[in-house]
Amino acid sequence: MTLSFSSSTALITGASSGLGAEFARVLAGRGADLVLVARRRERMDALADAVRRAHGVHVRVHTADLSDPSSWDGVKAYTDAEGLSISTLINNAGFATYGPLVEARARRTDDQVQVNVAALTALTRLYLPDLVARGGGALVNVASTAAFQPVPSMAVYGATKAYVKSFTAALAWETRGSGLRVTALCPGATKTEFFDVVGTEDAKVGNYETPEQVVATAMRALDSRRTPPVVVSGANNRLGAFVGRLAPLRLSLPLTASLMGR
Repeated sequence: MTLSFSSSTALITGASSGLGAEFARVLAGRGADLVLVARRRERMDALADAVRRAHGVHVRVHTADLSDPSSWDGVKAYTDAEGLSISTLINNAGFATYGPLVEARARRTDDQVQVNVAALTALTRLYLPDLVARGGGALVNVASTAAFQPVPSMAVYGATKAYVKSFTAALAWETRGSGLRVTALCPGATKTEFFDVVGTEDAKVGNYETPEQVVATAMRALDSRRTPPVVVSGANNRLGAFVGRLAPLRLSLPLTASLMGR
């Protein structure tokens, strides 16, 4: 079954490029009006124009820096002021840093936790009543294959994504029977700007997937009769996640550290 999003509105964070932009194109192709949220206005405006021309849907753009806690209520205030009822939420915004924590910049570390964990949690809490009331939509929280084991050299990132995976799986249970489809999407290395922000490809494990492949994985999960609470994109990544679940820390930590180039 292909899930229709016509006559609904989807809000996507981190929507200026990468997975966020691909979610925008795919959901618009299924009939959803969109609210795009990110820091880079020009990129969102260009994407919004392209999506409107291609699919004839309404697209609104809201600029927000999700590392700033005041922006979270600001996003909700914007959609309320526009009279929008959000039935699908894609929490895609997030970033990583690389290197030992002892060398990390405090502000950058704090911002990573704010965006990856606190903003995602706040926006989910703010919109969940609408999502459940509407039913038939989706909540997709973008986690990572880093969620399945501790990740030396990306300790904060791995921990934030483990939180996202656990948080989302619990929400999938809490909202069962509501008609809302809830999943934590766990991609591996993906051809986006992710590693440009990280500053090195030493953090890359395995082969790249494209944003199109990763979002297709998410959509297949949403289309399934029983949406899995956690979905991993890519066969090799699924194998790695399975091993990460089972391997004791005394084995997984040195192996992961080696893969991370440390």
